[in-house]
Amino acid sequence: MYHTWMRFFTPGPLHQRLGLVCLGVGLQHGTLPTVGPRTLDHHVAVVINAGGGWYRCPDGRRLTVTAPALLWLTPGVPHHYAPDPATGWDEGFVDFTGPVTATYTELGYIEPDRPVVPLADAGPARSVIGRIARAARRGNPLLEVETAAAVHELLVTLRRARADTNADGAPVLEALARDAFQPLSVAEHAARHGMTPAELRTAVRRGAGCSPKDYLLGIRLGRAKELLAGTELPVAAVARRVGYDDPAYFSRLFTRRVGTAPIRFREQQGRTVPGGWSTRVPDPEHPPTIESGPV
Repeated sequence: MYHTWMRFFTPGPLHQRLGLVCLGVGLQHGTLPTVGPRTLDHHVAVVINAGGGWYRCPDGRRLTVTAPALLWLTPGVPHHYAPDPATGWDEGFVDFTGPVTATYTELGYIEPDRPVVPLADAGPARSVIGRIARAARRGNPLLEVETAAAVHELLVTLRRARADTNADGAPVLEALARDAFQPLSVAEHAARHGMTPAELRTAVRRGAGCSPKDYLLGIRLGRAKELLAGTELPVAAVARRVGYDDPAYFSRLFTRRVGTAPIRFREQQGRTVPGGWSTRVPDPEHPPTIESGPV
């Protein structure tokens, strides 16, 4: 016994130029029938919210699927899977295509060689799939654009939800971000998380689409930009705050990666921050306001 809702559509040539288009969406649960063996000419993200089952790889390996999990169905790669007939599973899927899928794959957001991806939480991804399903209502004049934008959001949401963890079960990227400003080598970061450098590189590549060194550098330079734009700290002090004891090295690195020197970057911002710089993320439901004084 199973229940299913799905809708498919064909975006026109103009919408294809968005770079990423949605071809269909579905929500299903129960003891669903076996899928495949089959091969598709487009991508599908299948998010398993509850239950479990199996996935058979092209080389014959049978992988166990336990929710929450993501199944990547990629063009030209045979796939074969099904929920456990005793328990079934709850799934949402989105079919999509477009030239931008190649970029997402290169960045590590889509992983053709990793068809079954454990997730820390499927809830956010299911919420995005739900919005795609609502946008896919018949007669919606904005269907193609709304669903295309939501597929971009889904890929980002799925990357955030991946359960890449260290030896203690902690999310690797969160742990690296927390320690990013400490003067540690990649090997030392790996040791802190009970991993070899190779294991750390694999986890970061899966989670962020780049090497640990580039991931840490991105966090450091991002914080340096915030300090340069929002404070009057000297460049040497900014360098120390983001983990560099040598201000000259920091300035050369910043200039090479950002394209302008730290002092020039500060001048280009051309603004001061009344009341000081805040590290608190604004609440979108209650955004900060500027109270006007007497006129």
